[in-house]
Amino acid sequence: MDQVTKILDRLLALHPKEIDLSLGRMHRLLAALGHPERRLPPVIHIAGTNGKGSVTATMRAILEASGKRCHVYTSPHLVSFNERIRLGSDGRFVSDPVLYEALHRCEEANGGEEITFFEITTAAALLLFAEHSADVLLLEVGLGGRLDATNVIDHPLATVITPVSMDHEKFLGDDLAAIAAEKAGIIKPDAPVICAAQEDDALKTITRQAARNRAPLKVFGQDFVAQADQGRMAFQDEDELIDLPLPVLGGRHQFANAGLAIAALKAAGLLPDAAVITQGLKSVNWPGRLQPITHGDLVEMCPEGSEIWLDGGHNPGAGLSIAQFMGEQEERAPRPLYLVAGMLTTKDPVGFFRPFDGLVRHVGTVPILSTTTGRTPEELADLASCAGLEATPFQTLDAALADVAACAARDGEAPRILICGSLYLAGEVLARSGLAPA
Repeated sequence: MDQVTKILDRLLALHPKEIDLSLGRMHRLLAALGHPERRLPPVIHIAGTNGKGSVTATMRAILEASGKRCHVYTSPHLVSFNERIRLGSDGRFVSDPVLYEALHRCEEANGGEEITFFEITTAAALLLFAEHSADVLLLEVGLGGRLDATNVIDHPLATVITPVSMDHEKFLGDDLAAIAAEKAGIIKPDAPVICAAQEDDALKTITRQAARNRAPLKVFGQDFVAQADQGRMAFQDEDELIDLPLPVLGGRHQFANAGLAIAALKAAGLLPDAAVITQGLKSVNWPGRLQPITHGDLVEMCPEGSEIWLDGGHNPGAGLSIAQFMGEQEERAPRPLYLVAGMLTTKDPVGFFRPFDGLVRHVGTVPILSTTTGRTPEELADLASCAGLEATPFQTLDAALADVAACAARDGEAPRILICGSLYLAGEVLARSGLAPA
């Protein structure tokens, strides 16, 4: 076991709960570290239920195309913990030696006190971001916002709130207004807020919080829009219309994500000209989100001509977006759609699966090997059935894919396969396929 894995295991044992939302422990540790959160590059803070990673990846691509150096903090990771921390000094994920040193310093400064894994690793990230040079820090919230470990930034350049939907109800509240209030907790005095289109209850809550903080608010669909226009994407706000290429990430929802990214950079005073935006949009990369899998052993297991997609979305809002995309693929090139799904016990499988009713021929449910909090295939198959889908449990991913192959051979049709339901499962697939993020 390497040094980084050993120290991550030790840090995981410092608190009996994986999630315990509070800022007190963060403030204590950051003070012991000399307040790295006060020495960061200018910050854009991103919260929301779905789309945070895509918006962040798009902002990063545009900023780097303009010559800016970006620190980036995202979670969770797909294959390696290092993916959570990208250092703008070289544009790469943090190396093992640099990560280990930062984690070790945080472990020593913490002195064995109770603190969650996400809190102490976020402190390590902030330490690295303070001590390595960059022009901008793109800081993604882990869970919620108001009490999230990242919410120690007093003066962000801008805050972004992506679509808010039901997720993590145990921690954030059991209705949309309560969840939106937690997400809106990152809004700071006078810092512009760029907000996705929201359901009424969520938007009212976010609007009130922005008003309390005198934070200028711009909302997708009201103050700006990004939409398809004759095979291109048009971004328009009250100032200008920008003609741009289509998003490279799959799904209709990526127009809104690209629009949020562009509007946020504009609000932060960092938006380059259209030619540079175009260059950036063409280079956006965000693995595990409607990602085609075109090589590796899983492809070899599937019938010739199969179309394989991977997505780590895991809540009802994500299910709706993914199902819309799969519906568009069916209109483009009809073929039978099979889901291979694994999900955590903390997620809502019925809400995730329901948008696929009438679209999917069969669901194969599988265990997730990289976590102890996954649902059993049997339980997940029952819940998929509750959503109106025909489902069968399998004990391995390989067995589920072999069943798809058998069905395809019987029917004489090359299938469309979507492996979905969890970022943990997405990470396992990418690791097996030799497609770990870089």
